Amino acid sequence: MRLNQQPELKRAILDLPQAEKDKLLVRLINKDRMLIKQLHFQLLEDEGDLDERTAALFDKLQQLIERAAGYIPNVNHARNADNLMGELKYGSGLINEHATVTKDKMSEVRLRLLLVSQSFTRFDQLFEQHLYQRNDRLLNYQAGRMKYILGKYNKLHEDLQFEYRDELNNALAFAHRSGMQPHMAALGLPNEV
Repeated sequence: MRLNQQPELKRAILDLPQAEKDKLLVRLINKDRMLIKQLHFQLLEDEGDLDERTAALFDKLQQLIERAAGYIPNVNHARNADNLMGELKYGSGLINEHATVTKDKMSEVRLRLLLVSQSFTRFDQLFEQHLYQRNDRLLNYQAGRMKYILGKYNKLHEDLQFEYRDELNNALAFAHRSGMQPHMAALGLPNEV
């Protein structure tokens, strides 16, 4: 049950002494790990810290792709496609956490584009059409990622869009040339921005 549904309880909490409210607030915040990260970023960090966070995650994503390239062969096989999709989902989770904590749209687009572009570059064979559609889940997943990136990209200011336009157009061109084309068409995604 939500606090808004119990106006008497809400009023009683607001009437508590300030010291008591502070104790309750700290106890509640302590139960939510993500809230702690968000508050740490908002209250204790600045623009330089955002750049450091973004650079660290950029390096971590590049290492993730390097590690994946070390054990996932670039051969269109169902197991390889599933393994790559697992790594991409893990990387996407890291980006989700970064975006939730920092609320920075520009770094989110940059990091998501990196993950998609690197997967296309390093694993181009896995994105080709498979006779028995064994990589269909991967193709559909990446088409969904492209749609998500386009949505975030379109919300950026025009000057910021310019910075990512070439990389996004290269990713879109690859997607439309690859086995992802039917999935891209089904989502109504453009060939370029």
